[in-house]
Amino acid sequence: MQFTWDFTPVFQNYYVLLKGVGMTALLWVIAFPVSMLIGFFISLVTGSRNRAANLVGRGYVEIFRNTPVIIQLIWFFYAFPILTGQQLTPIVAALFGLVLNASAYCSEIFRGGIASIPKGQWEGGRALGMSRQQLMKRIIVPQVFSRMLPAFTNRGIELAKNTSIASVIAVQELMYQGRALSSAFYRPLEILTAVGIIYFLLIYPGSYLASRLEKRYAARV
Repeated sequence: MQFTWDFTPVFQNYYVLLKGVGMTALLWVIAFPVSMLIGFFISLVTGSRNRAANLVGRGYVEIFRNTPVIIQLIWFFYAFPILTGQQLTPIVAALFGLVLNASAYCSEIFRGGIASIPKGQWEGGRALGMSRQQLMKRIIVPQVFSRMLPAFTNRGIELAKNTSIASVIAVQELMYQGRALSSAFYRPLEILTAVGIIYFLLIYPGSYLASRLEKRYAARV
């Protein structure tokens, strides 16, 4: 059987896909910086000398790293309201799942970066009379960001791809709109191919940037 490609539904409904792109971008723009911020504080908790705090931090990381993102999104949308009596909107539920999952990975990136700083720098800072907060602000964190930038870029790329999972709880991002058009026009091959191309165009610049950063950092080492 010979198949004839027909992208007419894509061109006629491009504005629907653009709406999905806007929602995908919104999810990413909110989720990524919040994930990094939470991840940083979780890394401080897991690195704490307080045993109870350390256990809480490790538990947080292990739970959200070792369960699928799709389960986390669905749990916040369907199970969380049973416990609290408050129904989250699809966007809020998606952000909860995406942020908590990504922050667990970000915390491990921060923790590894902080652990990579030679002890001599900690000792030197203390010898100068710096508090732990001053040490982190002036010496440790700037180096961690420069060292971990490629890893954070890769995490941002992964988060951008994970936004497509939000379609399962009816968040009208790019994948949701693509599936809706496929059902309406019965042209899944063309429409989902177009969706794949759009994702590639959105994500590839970040992937290229990550590879360049890795090479630049490797050259400095």
